[in-house]
Amino acid sequence: MPSDPPAASPVPAAQAGRPLLGIALKLGSVLVFTAMAALIKATSEHVPAGQAVFFRSFFATPVILVWLLWRGDFPRALATRDPLGHFWRAFVGTLAMGLGFAGLGLLPLPEVTALGYAAPLLVVVFGAMFLGERVRKVRLGAVALGLAGVLVVLWPRLSAGAGAAEALGAVVTLMGAVFAALAQVFVRRLTMTEGTAAIVWWFSVTSAVLALLTLPFGWVLPAPREALLLVCAGLLGGLGQILLTAAYRNAEAGLVAPFDYASMLLAVAIGWWIFGELPTGTTVAGAALVIAAGVLIIWRERQLGLRRARTQPLTPPGG
Repeated sequence: MPSDPPAASPVPAAQAGRPLLGIALKLGSVLVFTAMAALIKATSEHVPAGQAVFFRSFFATPVILVWLLWRGDFPRALATRDPLGHFWRAFVGTLAMGLGFAGLGLLPLPEVTALGYAAPLLVVVFGAMFLGERVRKVRLGAVALGLAGVLVVLWPRLSAGAGAAEALGAVVTLMGAVFAALAQVFVRRLTMTEGTAAIVWWFSVTSAVLALLTLPFGWVLPAPREALLLVCAGLLGGLGQILLTAAYRNAEAGLVAPFDYASMLLAVAIGWWIFGELPTGTTVAGAALVIAAGVLIIWRERQLGLRRARTQPLTPPGG
């Protein structure tokens, strides 16, 4: 699965002066999030998705807490001006996580990863719909290309010869990407008044509470090995979010964002080594289209950012 979106807007280029460190942190977050997804998948045959969401969210909180204490930001950084905004972001994000975890139990890891790449494409659409963001022709064409790639990945699972479980897995995974994109729209709104630490912390706490609502729908007593894997998934989730946040603090978004697609290589390697899964030709072809579209959007945004920087008037001294 692609990593979680950054919890706050990337820092300006003037503040992002360590590109190699930013890239290393980004690759670290990709590795951690892919490993987390593999741990969730390893328990999915017995542990319901809602219960997995609880472990992922609850055991991320101690990692985030240690991070805040180490930075000297606790509890000051947890103050919020928009508690309702945090709730809706967590509500949508919890749905995205639960659907994504359900998809991991029904589809191969590389396929879930490829379908998850639909989320950043849909953010472009939802940003225009809900935030009034302008969508230029290049981005619109890239979104169309990426969604065509998603259809290529989906087609074998939705065809007449596919099994019911495979079709369900494709649908819930795609819906997870839709809700993940909506969650990022909520994050963009929150960054207008909220800090990174508050967004990360309150998402994990609220998501854990919301996941408890699935308790009446069939939670199980996990075996010791399953419990260990779930706890590790939660710890990795917290670590991955910290690495991701640090990556965007040390390098420009346009530089580090394309490295998110390294998760496809990791998903293929882990899927083959751990689960005996190999991506089909349609998965590879569709993923290639989606990745090309994502890189095109990132490149275009970088070009526009450079253009704005050149045309922005300089502030006079003392002004």
